[in-house]
Amino acid sequence: MKLSVVIITFNCEKIIVDAVKSASFADEILVLDSGSEDKTIEIARNLGACVKHNEWLGFGRQKQRAIELAKNDWVFVLDSDERITKALQKEIVSVLKKPSFVAYTVPRLNNFFGKFIRHGGFYPDRNVRLFDRRYANFTDDEVHEKIITNSRVGHLKEPMIHYAYDTIEEFINKQNRYSTLGVRRNRFKAVFSPFWTFFRIYILKLGFLDGWHGFVIAKLYSQYTFWKYIK
Repeated sequence: MKLSVVIITFNCEKIIVDAVKSASFADEILVLDSGSEDKTIEIARNLGACVKHNEWLGFGRQKQRAIELAKNDWVFVLDSDERITKALQKEIVSVLKKPSFVAYTVPRLNNFFGKFIRHGGFYPDRNVRLFDRRYANFTDDEVHEKIITNSRVGHLKEPMIHYAYDTIEEFINKQNRYSTLGVRRNRFKAVFSPFWTFFRIYILKLGFLDGWHGFVIAKLYSQYTFWKYIK
């Protein structure tokens, strides 16, 4: 089965190189850009990617548009801050020789502030990323979009790498934007949900095993929960 790796971009010149290179095993790399003003488009094209433009539609609809523009039915959806490891590449190639399912989840190993996080509910952090677009599609959600399918889903073993946030400032800025996109005003939840979020991540999901990073992540996500319900 031929494979297209699709990536949506906007001003990603600092991270797009490694993302595209990690997808170089695919038959096609399709980059759907929403108006980058830096060198993202130039870099992607120089690396052999097919670059197309589409006005921003929100994460769900933008990714759906990207998979519709791909040449092949089998697609792997990769974010610009994610990397497909060599081991995952081999597993994907092996699976596509004779797929047993029409969609597969992929474990994701998240890196926060220079540390790979394995607790707090952030690993294996499975998402459907490899699928036959004829049998699966993205939701229309502005943020926290997901793939839906009526078919059984398989599971790949090898993780991809996600460089989530380099700094706390970057986390705050991005989550502030996400909380605006996914706002769900509810004063009751604004008061109590942040406490539950911290307890779930740090205690129930063993975030404390990641040391200081685990504490900071739990605290920041509880703050994000407050923003989401109070805006």
